[in-house]
This record gives sequence, C-alpha cells and structure tokens, in this order.
Amino acid sequence: MAERLVDVLDSRGAVIHTYPVLLGQSADESNDLGYETKALEAAAHGRLVPDAQLASLSARIHISRGGQMAPYGDSVASSSETLSALEQAVRERAYFLWEQDARLSGNAEEYWHRALEQHLRERAYVLWEQEGRPAGRADEFWHRIRNFEAPITFIVG
Repeated sequence: MAERLVDVLDSRGAVIHTYPVLLGQSADESNDLGYETKALEAAAHGRLVPDAQLASLSARIHISRGGQMAPYGDSVASSSETLSALEQAVRERAYFLWEQDARLSGNAEEYWHRALEQHLRERAYVLWEQEGRPAGRADEFWHRIRNFEAPITFIVG
C-alpha cells in the first residue's frame, strides 16, 4: 500500500488542500484516479467547501517543486481525514481507555476497537450536526463514516 499526496483544487485551479491518500490492499496503486477520487471524498467529508461547491472541485497527484515531498501550506489541519491521523487518534484514545481501566494487561485489541468505535461515532455525529440534524438519517451518517474509514485495522505498536 503506497501513500501518495493528492492536491484538491477549487474551480479556479488553486490548490485548497493536499491530502496524503493511502488506498486499500486491493486497489491498483498505479491508477491515479483511485487516489484522486479518495482525496475528493476526503474533501467532502472534511467540509473544505460548501456542499453546493463540491462538484466544482478537482484533484491531481501532487507534484513536488523539489526537495522533500510535502503538502502546500494551507489553513486546513494536516490531520484532516488521513489514515495516519485516524490511526494516531485511535491509538491515543485506546491508551486513555486503557489507563482509565487501571492499565489491565492483555486487552490491547479490545481497547483499540473501543477507541475506533467511539472515534467514528463522534465523527458521524459531527457530520449529522453539520447537515442540520436531519430527522431519521443518523444511521446514514454512521454508515458513511464506517465506509469511508474502512481501511483502518488493529495495529499494535
């Protein structure tokens, strides 16, 4: 699984954010379209622009101007919807849960799954609130988040 940087551009062609994108194991890493599509999904979930402007966004594989490969500077948090940021957030929460339970040994995977579940539920709730709390659609946001964050697995480390 190779991570690639993908620029998300506005309707004028200006870079508004650069996402590090990691595709699942079954993905074709030589196909730029998969990376670009995932970056546009992240832009939608990250609420980079109002929903009405989502169709005007485009994506391209990031091209470094020399030196270290790094995203352009922008005002969006670098951890916005990236797999590595999600893993770090879940790792920190799992550690917190473990500490709350008096540091019981042998339950690392259980804490990881509890932390992931809590984190994803909070993200789904935030999206639901941003959409104006539509009645009867809470499950829709839960499924969207679960599907979007599907690549994450238990990592001991």
